[in-house]
Amino acid sequence: MQLQGKNYVGNDKSALGSDTFYGVKATTGENLEPPFREAVEDEVNAAVEKAKKAFRIYKNKSGREKADFLDAIADELLGLGDQLIKRASVETALPEGRITGERGRTMGQMKLFANLLRDGSWVNARIDEAIPDREPLARVDIRSMLRPLGPVAVFGASNFPLAFSVAGGDTASALAAGCPVVVKAHPAHPGTCELVAKAIISAAKETGMPDGVFSMLHGVSHEVGMALVGHESIKAVGFTGSLQGGRALFDAASKRENPIPVYAEMGSTNPVFILPGAMKEKGEELGKQLYGSVTLGVGQFCTNPGLVVAQDSEDTKVFKDTISNLVNESDVGTMLTEGISKAYDNDLKELSSQKGVQVLGKAKVEGRSEGEACVFTTDAQNFLSNRVLEEEVFGPSTLLVNTFNIDDMLKIAENLHGHLTATVLGTEEDLTNSGELIDILEEKVGRVLINGFPTGVEVCHAMVHGGPYPASTNSRSTSVGTKAIERFSRQVCYQNFSNALLPDELQQENPLGICRMVNGEVQLK
Repeated sequence: MQLQGKNYVGNDKSALGSDTFYGVKATTGENLEPPFREAVEDEVNAAVEKAKKAFRIYKNKSGREKADFLDAIADELLGLGDQLIKRASVETALPEGRITGERGRTMGQMKLFANLLRDGSWVNARIDEAIPDREPLARVDIRSMLRPLGPVAVFGASNFPLAFSVAGGDTASALAAGCPVVVKAHPAHPGTCELVAKAIISAAKETGMPDGVFSMLHGVSHEVGMALVGHESIKAVGFTGSLQGGRALFDAASKRENPIPVYAEMGSTNPVFILPGAMKEKGEELGKQLYGSVTLGVGQFCTNPGLVVAQDSEDTKVFKDTISNLVNESDVGTMLTEGISKAYDNDLKELSSQKGVQVLGKAKVEGRSEGEACVFTTDAQNFLSNRVLEEEVFGPSTLLVNTFNIDDMLKIAENLHGHLTATVLGTEEDLTNSGELIDILEEKVGRVLINGFPTGVEVCHAMVHGGPYPASTNSRSTSVGTKAIERFSRQVCYQNFSNALLPDELQQENPLGICRMVNGEVQLK
């Protein structure tokens, strides 16, 4: 499949703008063909207008029809074969094996949402039947269910060129909810983006979806993204990236005449608390596990454990020696982009310059955009007095905070801002006595882990990938797992409708056979 470097306004290729940019080979910086056209305002408007028209049709497609569409997207992604794997690997410097696994995850989440749609119960149908003879006032028939919001703007992430990009979780959940999607492609992997966009459009045509159910626009500058967020027909935004980028979109959406929700996942330092029993029993093993988690994917995960809290002791010395020796000897790899590499280097310098912070171990690497692993250390009092030390450093580094006792740990937990995850590592006895710590952490994060590092994020029904600000702009939502569908839907109430006028999900005879709440009682299929 030949790349053309164009934008996709619904099913139509478009190249109205004159400004171009190139994807680059991440390991060398050399330009990759073809040049890509930056979208202009007319293309943004055309894509959103197509999405608006498509919404009137797509929102009323049955769950099975939308499920067939999502399944077809997964099949089309697989059909791209080695071309997708090789292009994504070249543009990101991620190994082909990692990209292959990520393609599987991307396909899997499409199929997971497809299964959810075929079941149909996700709409949370509620029925309160009429009681005409109720005293002192009669009750009319009242029914409600989740319905799609409308066209959604999705911003691709840099660190997951497939799973959090053009066909990623935001796109999958929005399409599943019944919302057309306009994607702002990430300029770090434009060739990968175009291949995936073609796959989605091919699936849309194959399954009879309306033109405009999906569009993709290129752009290096912020103008395309801001134009999308500001368009009156866009009803919600999905974003994965930096705090600065997510906050800019959130502020812009809030200033609209009709403000819209921005579901921005903006990263975190994902604190890990190691309790004394676990440190005594397996300090060396924990040091190895932490190193593996910190350096996985050159540290470019939003769930990277960038903060570790442990009580200072002889047992802790084994742990520190283990991770510092591994870091000193490491050769991690090329980061996603030169810009990310420079930002990481600046963050390392900033952290190194902070009072009371020492470098415990640092890799010595050479080459373009190489991410050098680094581990820092400080004490609890210094950490509590300097909020900068809690900020995310996007790359293979972590900060070890030495405490004297459990009270220090509790103070640190109490003073944390919002994060995606928090981890507690301990023996059975440790954990039995850590109820207060876990209670505090539950208020600070979206996912609490026991005896496991947070880097992996399972795509499933129960997963929560989000957290209090600044981890995300909405702590009540998730960007991973089937609960993500609720971000792009809203409750609609139907009062005194005849049975024929009601959506299938709310009709008296339950033609879809879904779980519903009827007169306050849950009725199974």
